[in-house]
Amino acid sequence: MRQRWAWALAALAAVCCLATVLVFAPGYLSPDSLDQLQQAEGKRPLTDWHPPVLSLVWRALIAVTGSITSMLVLQSVVFWGALWALARCVWALTGSRGGSLAVLGLGLTPFVLTFAGVVWKDVHAAFALLAACAVAFTGLRLRDTRPRPAVRWALLWLGVLFLAYAMLVRKNAFVAAIPVFVMLVLALWRTPGRRTWVTCAAALVAALVVPAAAISVFAQPLQTRQGAQIMIDDLVHVLRADELRSADVSPGLRDRLVAAAQECRRVGALSDAYWACYERPADGLRGDSDEITSLWLREMSGHVPHYLQYRLQLFASLLFETGYPYHPGVTPNDLGIEVAHPRLEDMLDTYVTGMATDVRWLFRGWFWLTVALVLAIRPGKGTFSMPVRALGISSAAYILGYLPIMPATNYRYLYWPAIACALGLLLLGLGRRTPPPRPASPGAPADRALTAHQPADAGGK
Repeated sequence: MRQRWAWALAALAAVCCLATVLVFAPGYLSPDSLDQLQQAEGKRPLTDWHPPVLSLVWRALIAVTGSITSMLVLQSVVFWGALWALARCVWALTGSRGGSLAVLGLGLTPFVLTFAGVVWKDVHAAFALLAACAVAFTGLRLRDTRPRPAVRWALLWLGVLFLAYAMLVRKNAFVAAIPVFVMLVLALWRTPGRRTWVTCAAALVAALVVPAAAISVFAQPLQTRQGAQIMIDDLVHVLRADELRSADVSPGLRDRLVAAAQECRRVGALSDAYWACYERPADGLRGDSDEITSLWLREMSGHVPHYLQYRLQLFASLLFETGYPYHPGVTPNDLGIEVAHPRLEDMLDTYVTGMATDVRWLFRGWFWLTVALVLAIRPGKGTFSMPVRALGISSAAYILGYLPIMPATNYRYLYWPAIACALGLLLLGLGRRTPPPRPASPGAPADRALTAHQPADAGGK
């Protein structure tokens, strides 16, 4: 019975994975996605405007399979594989079939399914973090059976590789990855000592630094100085027009900043000035980035109140006026790429946008930030209290981390918090109905402590 239900969960996850690939084929692509695809195919130079690791992984997949859909398949396998692993662990730890089904059901909710097949760095980061959580739960399930050291370290390395990928593909995922890393270590070792913490941290650093250095040395992506994009937002929205006209920068940059400020006010663009209002030179930000950075450092230090007001206004828009809850298929392009099944795309569009209209709060930043704070402060006292708190802290840190760097008010920036908080709420409810496993008595079998609280047909090894 125990293994039969685990196989049933695996079959359901496989069906959902295949359905995801079918609906989203060949992968929903925005202009960002298309740019990275062209870099993967060698039609454009590799740059660091978008994470080069994503383009390089896509390039390898295309080389092996000959199909751009391979990235969609990889995303779907990681996503549904992680949910299956989490569902199996919930079943093993609680004996709740309904709870394990609910974990799989998270993947079909509109606020999660909406981007499941969109090739975005935000989606890759979210799925990598979710996979790291699945590894942590596998360790939690095996911890009291006293697995061999090799098994623990293998799980640790698998988890830190997922975490490192999340940070490589989305730099600001660092603040979300650290709580998940702590959860991973505590799931593998009940009371890790100082040496264990140091060794695990060194593994995470190595998993992050080594591929980053390899990409820099061997792939040599073109440096685009993308960070100056955020500074342009601050300059054109914080400084007055006369202050921009007297700015101590080159005449060409000064004219572009003044024109951008005027254009942003004309069209009502509160953010994303580089794309919405700025006259972009042929070399993008590479030629202007040093001057922009110097000007930003000088001016923001003298305009702290206005800077804070602007950033808080923009952050409030993310929380209460969150936009872009759905990306419609493939952006029109000259590559001949179109959605494979338009009627399925229409059905998904109706499902997601309809729910975004009827249950709007599920796509709002204020809701997920509130849930994250509740999970972090009141994680309960049941079996899952530690993972619930980690998911809450990770989500809250990720949302709040956008306060100084947010380029737009898109739901994609809330995608990981929405997944993590939904999972945390589910675990919070399951954990309250399941008491923590009792410590094993001296001389008792190691796995008895793990299964003492489970019904007779609860999940096994």
